[in-house]
Amino acid sequence: MLVMKFGGSSIADAEHIRRVAKIVQERLDKNLVVVLSAMGDTTDFILKAADEAITTGPVSVEFSIEKITELHLNALRELGISKTLTQDIRELLSDLASLLSGVSLIKELTAKTRDYLVSFGERLSARVAARYFQSLGIKARALDAWDAGFISDSGFGSAELLEESWRTIPQALLPLIDEGILPIVTGFIAKDSSGAITTLGRGGSDLSATVIAASCNAEEAQVWKDVDGILTADPRIVKDARLVRAVTYEEAAELAFFGAQVLHPRAMQPCSKTGTPVLVKNSYNPQSPGSVISASLPEGINSVRAITMRGNVTLVDIVSSRMLGQYGFLAELFSCFAQHKISVDMVATSEVSVSLTLDAAHDIAAVKKTLSRIASVEVKTKKAIVTIIGLVERSSAILESAFGVCASLGVQAQMVSQGASKVNISFIVDHDQAESVVRGLHKRFFERDN
Repeated sequence: MLVMKFGGSSIADAEHIRRVAKIVQERLDKNLVVVLSAMGDTTDFILKAADEAITTGPVSVEFSIEKITELHLNALRELGISKTLTQDIRELLSDLASLLSGVSLIKELTAKTRDYLVSFGERLSARVAARYFQSLGIKARALDAWDAGFISDSGFGSAELLEESWRTIPQALLPLIDEGILPIVTGFIAKDSSGAITTLGRGGSDLSATVIAASCNAEEAQVWKDVDGILTADPRIVKDARLVRAVTYEEAAELAFFGAQVLHPRAMQPCSKTGTPVLVKNSYNPQSPGSVISASLPEGINSVRAITMRGNVTLVDIVSSRMLGQYGFLAELFSCFAQHKISVDMVATSEVSVSLTLDAAHDIAAVKKTLSRIASVEVKTKKAIVTIIGLVERSSAILESAFGVCASLGVQAQMVSQGASKVNISFIVDHDQAESVVRGLHKRFFERDN
């Protein structure tokens, strides 16, 4: 059994859906489950329609709905699907229009209503794809996630799947597969125990695919994107970035956290729990071998897997003699960030100081005021985190090479952290120097013999 997930760019229109159908047809003998995101920019269109419904009223709603309707009905028409077979899709579009009209009347969009609203994107795409697959003679069936066993908590906007989903998902899907039916499942969404629609947050569609694969003991989860897989660096920064053929779950999670947005870290969790491999492939270039994410790596591969960066970072230096030999100081320090709901990324400590990084989007004026009562606080903006992912057992050699690159570029590393996961080394540089550092590191580790 294989689980194949296709993102929104892979099913953006009729031409893309045909390409996906060809990829699926070539693997039908593998007992497939297909998971789909919303078509193209549908979710963005829906959210924009909701904003306009609140601010400008029903006229804008009608215009926005027309755009969403055209996208899906045009795709059906170009795919040669008869109007008589699209009643369920038209009913969904009508329900979406009614919901947006309601939002325009009450001028309010709660988190619960927002999840209900954005669920229409995936529900529409699954039905469009199922209709086309059926026209090709494939016994396909569109399934909303709750009909495929997805049960979540009520954390609207970023719901967590309940443990019972590991039981209900196989119960829902495996009998269909045994009947020769191809389930087309909506990614990203679920229902809570009271029947309210929820969304699984960032990376939710990938998570939908990996939890199906893990719970059903699939051979593999395949996540089809618009890139060849995981690359040694961002190709927008390094034009000669190369495909990384294999990474571990930990390495993939660290890459995602530090800027490589191929897979979200939470999407790896189900498969890392069961040891199910995840293959990242390119729907625009199916011949590319892709990147395999698994528990272990083959021997003889490069000690450095990839270089990544995350910009718009704030560096906070906290100094206090109270730290020296005093228990409880760090707990007091981090409780300040917790009180202000600010997430800390990297941390480095010495006898009397702590350096840490935050996303620049955080307003830290209030937390700085609180911290100033117990320590001297210096805030430095416009920084970036550069991260080297690889075999940190060779950290001394990696650091020697990395700092040699920085020295040759005249760049000062302002903070260094080796992750507890033992697969990353990160350091802070000025934001406007980060890209040149990434290029220099890539040249050192990947463009010459090590």
